[in-house]
Amino acid sequence: MIDNSGSQEWLNQVKWDEQGLVPAIAQEAGSGKVLMMAWMNRQALALTAGEGHAVYWSRSRQKLWHKGEESGHVQLVQEIRLDCDNDVILLVVEQQGGIACHTGRHNCFYQRLDGNQWQTVEPVLKDADQIYGKKS
Repeated sequence: MIDNSGSQEWLNQVKWDEQGLVPAIAQEAGSGKVLMMAWMNRQALALTAGEGHAVYWSRSRQKLWHKGEESGHVQLVQEIRLDCDNDVILLVVEQQGGIACHTGRHNCFYQRLDGNQWQTVEPVLKDADQIYGKKS
């Protein structure tokens, strides 16, 4: 990954939005499947590059979110890429445990538009209550 002890000029090349965020897409290494999309701020991107696992910014909780901190479903980062407009990050990751979505599915894009209705087309691999220890 990146040696964060030196210059972080590379962070200045990212086009951050008005809130200081950039969208980040997590893509599964090997299969190329898009697992999820989340947001990163400068600190999240710098930590991801330095630590080798995905760190995002939670807009709902207004804090850094180390992917897998509650679920154990960590994303080990193999590559970090920046798109041609410098405004979207692509993380090529190894998804630990095979579950990227908080619903217990392999990826977050489990709904497909069929006609005029969204259909669930991906199975739940592990119940979210089991992942997060909630009692029904």
